[in-house]
Amino acid sequence: MEDNIKEDIKNDIKEKISQDVERIVLSVPSAKDNKYKKVDVKKIVLNGKSMYQIEKFTEKQAFQQNVNPDEMKDIIIEAFGLIFKQMNIFTRDMEYSFKFSKKGKVLHNKTKRPESVKKIDIQEKASILNNCVNTHNRSKNYILKEGVVVPALYDMGIFTKEGKVVNSMYDKFKQINRFVELVDDVLKNHNEKTLNVIDFGCGKSYLTFILYYYLKEIKGLEINVVGLDLKEDVIKKCNETAKRYGYDDLRFELGDVNGYKTDMRVDMVVTLHACDTATDFALYNAIKWNAKYILSVPCCQHEVNKQISCDVLSPMMKYGIIKERTAALATDAIRGVMLEYSVYKTQLLEFVDMAHSPKNILIRAIKGNLSKSKKEQALTDAKNMCDALQIEPTIYKLLAK
Repeated sequence: MEDNIKEDIKNDIKEKISQDVERIVLSVPSAKDNKYKKVDVKKIVLNGKSMYQIEKFTEKQAFQQNVNPDEMKDIIIEAFGLIFKQMNIFTRDMEYSFKFSKKGKVLHNKTKRPESVKKIDIQEKASILNNCVNTHNRSKNYILKEGVVVPALYDMGIFTKEGKVVNSMYDKFKQINRFVELVDDVLKNHNEKTLNVIDFGCGKSYLTFILYYYLKEIKGLEINVVGLDLKEDVIKKCNETAKRYGYDDLRFELGDVNGYKTDMRVDMVVTLHACDTATDFALYNAIKWNAKYILSVPCCQHEVNKQISCDVLSPMMKYGIIKERTAALATDAIRGVMLEYSVYKTQLLEFVDMAHSPKNILIRAIKGNLSKSKKEQALTDAKNMCDALQIEPTIYKLLAK
């Protein structure tokens, strides 16, 4: 791009920034190895002065700095073209976009902003954001506290080194706390000082490390946690991470959920996204070990999808996506009923985890007491459902036969 064109673009940008800018977004890094993937600039009011907050995002972290309007202009003009290939400038009324084409030409456009985004005066809006947003959004009494350094949350890019939540990761922070709350709820009547946990299909083990931290550091329990997975490289990395964190009572082993044996008394079984029938074998093992607590998020229920057949539901079965969802719901319903048959108080709850944005079902079961008649009724309900849908899920075969 010629120097005189660059100067024209700079002058145009300076003119736009000199207006009452509400927000600027720099995106589309000019190189794959750029440290920063996005920059978000917002107008704020700090100590009565109009300032700009610049938030720079890496793959896992975000860094903030507050600058005056002149400093902001220099930073933006230098970054556009050199580090980023796209920029969007938002004023109260307009949006201006600048983008480099593949040939290096700068394309620019402007559009009028919808009335819905202009209802609050920018100064008032900035003041509200500056004084209220963080305290309002973060007033909830989470189990994992902001300001307390949790190694796994830092490695995941959710916490800064100081234990502060990265703004762009706040939803993930809430999701993880939701998981911890679900665990905390099942342990509300746990009166023993010890707890032994097995995590089937632990994968990268983000939540396994969080679970360990919660049980050890917050609950103060004497624990043994074993993570089980089929990938040797994953197991090696997880054991190295556990050692780095100083988590002496956490280990990871290579093995298949089907047929896994242990001499340890198992109090809790966790299985997050164990694929297809792996969930059934995890539940079956938990029941055979007489585990007190079971937390399972199933996925990939292919088994029943291949079997299901019902004349009454044939209009639904001819649509692939409907059949798939029906099969998944039927699978989890039978899992829940078979857990009740095995004398567990069982709930199926809505859950959104770290790696999946769609809502999933969490099966949460606590060992309890069940009369003989209710136990028999649970088995009858499962059998009737299997007969109606012409299915024979693995969990039913393992427990009923």
